[in-house]
Amino acid sequence: MNPNNFSKNLLVFLLGFLSLGALYGGIVLIISPNGSIFGMPLELLNNSPFKDYLIPGIILLATFGIFPVFVMYGLLKKPDNKFLKRFNLLSDYHFAWTFAVYTGIAQIIWINIQTLIINAVDIIHTIYAGLGILIVCIALLPQTRKHYKI
Repeated sequence: MNPNNFSKNLLVFLLGFLSLGALYGGIVLIISPNGSIFGMPLELLNNSPFKDYLIPGIILLATFGIFPVFVMYGLLKKPDNKFLKRFNLLSDYHFAWTFAVYTGIAQIIWINIQTLIINAVDIIHTIYAGLGILIVCIALLPQTRKHYKI
């Protein structure tokens, strides 16, 4: 198997895993902003700017559920998009690759802020922080970068 394709496919898979989890979590939090479906008391939000889980659910759904789907499409098809290129800080690489790195970093930040707000760390936080780290690491592999170099 071509190592370039393996790292690319692994990156797409990891983004897909992140997306599925965030789509599920975001939709559940939007449907049940009081946290009852997940058994999350509203008291967890006492140190946050939110009164319920609606806004965090919308952020989760959009940022980590829907956005990675577009990134995955970009990684697989490498479309040319002048508008999205404007947000690519690393113009030597295809914008989808850069957005994959952005997504991994955003995931790490999201989990860190979440654990700071609730003042606790659960196994799910460790898994999703690790997923963010893994997304960044796989994206930064030389064979992955080579595949998306312009």
